Order: sequence, then C-alpha cells, then structure tokens
Amino acid sequence: MAGSSVKPTPLLKDELDIVIPTIRNLDFLEMWRPFFEQYHLIIVQDGDPSKIIKVPDGFDYELYNRNDINRILGPKASCISFKDSACRCFGYMVSKKKYIYTIDDDCFVAKNPSGELINALEQHIKNLLSPSTPFFFNTLYDPYREGADFVRGYPFSLREGAPTAVSHGLWLNIPDYDAPTQLVKPRERNTRYVDAVLTVPKGTLFPMCGMNLGFNRELIGPAMYFGLMGDGQPIGRYDDMWAGWCMKVICDHMGWGVKTGLPYIWHSKASNPFVNLKKEYKGIYWQEDLIPFFQSAVLPKECVTVQQCYIELAKQVKEKLGKVDPYFIKLADAMVTWIEAWDELNSSGEKSSKSTSK
Repeated sequence: MAGSSVKPTPLLKDELDIVIPTIRNLDFLEMWRPFFEQYHLIIVQDGDPSKIIKVPDGFDYELYNRNDINRILGPKASCISFKDSACRCFGYMVSKKKYIYTIDDDCFVAKNPSGELINALEQHIKNLLSPSTPFFFNTLYDPYREGADFVRGYPFSLREGAPTAVSHGLWLNIPDYDAPTQLVKPRERNTRYVDAVLTVPKGTLFPMCGMNLGFNRELIGPAMYFGLMGDGQPIGRYDDMWAGWCMKVICDHMGWGVKTGLPYIWHSKASNPFVNLKKEYKGIYWQEDLIPFFQSAVLPKECVTVQQCYIELAKQVKEKLGKVDPYFIKLADAMVTWIEAWDELNSSGEKSSKSTSK
C-alpha cells in the first residue's frame, strides 16, 4: 500500500463510540466518512423494528431496534422512549467505551469561514481531553486552546481547571429553536460562526441540544438519561434538555466542567413547527417550574457517585415536581429504572454484544 493512502489513526479510535438514533437509511454517513469511518458506531433504530435500515458499506456498527432493547433490558426497557430520538440513550448504556459522540441523521459536515470542512468529532475530543473552568470565568474563553491563556487576575490556584464531562457543539443553518420561535421566524438561519469554546459556569443551567454532543461516558454516563418522551408520553423534544439539567446539577456537585461552542455542524432540516408545538407545549408551560427546581436542587455530600446523585435527584423530582403533574412521578420512577438497568448492563458480561461490520 502506498504511504500516502495510509489513513492516520484518529484520536481515541478505540475509546469512543458514535451513537446515532434514526428511523431512516443512513446515507448522511457518506459525508462523514472521512471523519467517522475508523470509529465504531452504535445505531439505535426508532419506530417499526421490522423496517430495514441501510448503512453505507465500510462502517463498523451495531444496530439495535425496539425488539433488541426489549430483549436486552426485559421489563426495564420501559425506561427507554419509543418514537422519539430520546431512544439514543440506550446506545450510551450498551457502549463499552470511555467516550460518546452523538449526532442526528440530519446533521451534515459544516465549513469554517475559510471554507475548510470541520472535523466536529476531533474538536469534541479536544474539548473533552482538556480541562474546564467552571469556578471562575476566563474572559478569553477556553484558556487551554492554542493562542489563548488565563488572563490577568485569574487565580493561579484554579488554573489546573476541572475534568470536562460534556462538550456541547452548535449548528449552522437551521438553529435549534422551539416551536413558537420557529413559527415567528420561519426563514431565520444561523450564519454566525463564533470561534470560541466556553465553560458553562458552576450554578448556571443551559439548554443542552443532543444533536451534536460529546461526553465522557466513564465520568457522567449514568446521568445522560434522555427521559420518557414520545409514544404514550405527554411531552416530546425535552429529552436532551432534561438530561442537560440533571447532568449539570450533578457536574456542579462533583466539581466537573461542561463546555459549549465549537464544533459546528450543518443542521440541514427544519422540523415541522406545528408538530413540534404539539410535542412541546406542556414542556413550555412546565419549564417555569422545572428551571427553579433545578436551580435550587442540592445534593447531599453523601452522594459521591453519579448513580447516587441521580437516585437522589429522582427522589427530589418525585417529591417536588410530582405536584406539578403526575407525569413527573412516572419520570422519577423511570430515572431509577434507568440507573438499575445501567448498573446491570455495565457490571455483568457482554449480554448486549451485537456487532455488524461490512
């Protein structure tokens, strides 16, 4: 083989899984081939399990449909959403890798202002492998990036930073808006490329979008539950938000950081705002209670693992948000089921193994 055709080994090739929820053929992977081909993919098929999902040749992947989820989790499969992209979190559970990158199938490779293709995965990995600064804001953004540093007045005792649990990427073209904003700004497109990575400060919540997201599964994995959404549930499109709020409260408690900003992907398709409004309207209403709940949530110092934190948070959800709507009692129970399933699957052998390589 000629030297020029040998592909360089990408960062964390054997330590990262790419998780993709889908209901359709994955033609979009062709565009990502140069960046994803050497990694292992976990595809979570939503909807009709009898439908055949086609994956382009040359990718190493596992594919799980609803029948597989039911077989692997048994009665605990009730905690995994159906007919909603929240099902992606099953992929986090069955992964055996240290890191996860998750992307939606309508997200394409973006270009930076110089016209170069953006390797989103590589940037997420850089974000995750460098520390965060949740305890003191650096006005030059990420001080660990090339060409930046800590500014004058930044305490030296905090310059080691904190471990980074989550890297939250952004989107060019179709912005991640809620239905009311979509309806009043149907033609709005995001064309602004901001070359920055920020740490979300401790004590600050943010709306986490799941369509371009990296995280340290070993560190924060059990908290990345995307809730009960979609079929049979009164709410949708809040799966990633819910995970983000739970995750952030736990990261703040554990002393870990969350980054947002680069990398960008190209979000190609706007979803139907009327369908979205039907899914979101209870969430838009409930959010006025949810946000104060998470802002005031305190985890006791006895909680020293993510699982302990998450079970405690589930207890508080049931006690306090159960009064808002009975759905939250159901959700709190599902949060506990999720942790039980996570621990079962991640302590016993290879019950989930199912690989397809072409």
